[in-house]
Amino acid sequence: MEAARLSGVPMLSINPSNCEPRQIYKLMTGMIVPRPIALVSTMSREGVANLAPFSFFSGVGSNPPTVLFCPTLRAASIGAPGRPEMRKDTLRNVEETGEFVINVVSEAIAAAANASSAEVPPEVDEFTLAGLTPVASEAVRPARVGESPAQMECRLLQVIYTNRAPGGGVIVLGEVVRFHLREDLMEDFRVDPAGLDAVGRMAGNTWVRTRDRIELVRPK
Repeated sequence: MEAARLSGVPMLSINPSNCEPRQIYKLMTGMIVPRPIALVSTMSREGVANLAPFSFFSGVGSNPPTVLFCPTLRAASIGAPGRPEMRKDTLRNVEETGEFVINVVSEAIAAAANASSAEVPPEVDEFTLAGLTPVASEAVRPARVGESPAQMECRLLQVIYTNRAPGGGVIVLGEVVRFHLREDLMEDFRVDPAGLDAVGRMAGNTWVRTRDRIELVRPK
């Protein structure tokens, strides 16, 4: 109520239990912004490469270096007849193999990363679909994206399901076992944000650049 009085604009109060999951998804992706994008590469047990972007993505800690990304369960009807599959290919591959790579998305490969989000059969290689180059990783089977300015090879730590119904969230936690970074982007372990030129997601089809930055010194 105080915020409404200060701004002069009435505030809406929304109870998620009264809404559809898709409505809440739209609300969350509009409020949790900007979101960094993890272009996640995996490999199936049969050796088929997969690539897909996820914008619910963050770091968790540095000892051990841990990251997370969050796939969403789909409608069961997407699976093959008689074998409904709610997991996206990425999640299935991670659970079956325990490995994945997170590739940073720069503006130069934003369109390609977006192209890799297409709903295609599991046997389709999204590297080819998106026109990106697979590069062999050092510690895991899935390939890295050669055009990405930075990559993290990860081994699965844990998968947490918040809800096993369509629209339910899944937290994939992985330990980074290799970092790869373009040589000109790092000095004393500090990454040059201008050279990285990462992009992020807002709501809907809106993406953002990270070129307009401000600096604030943390108080002591």
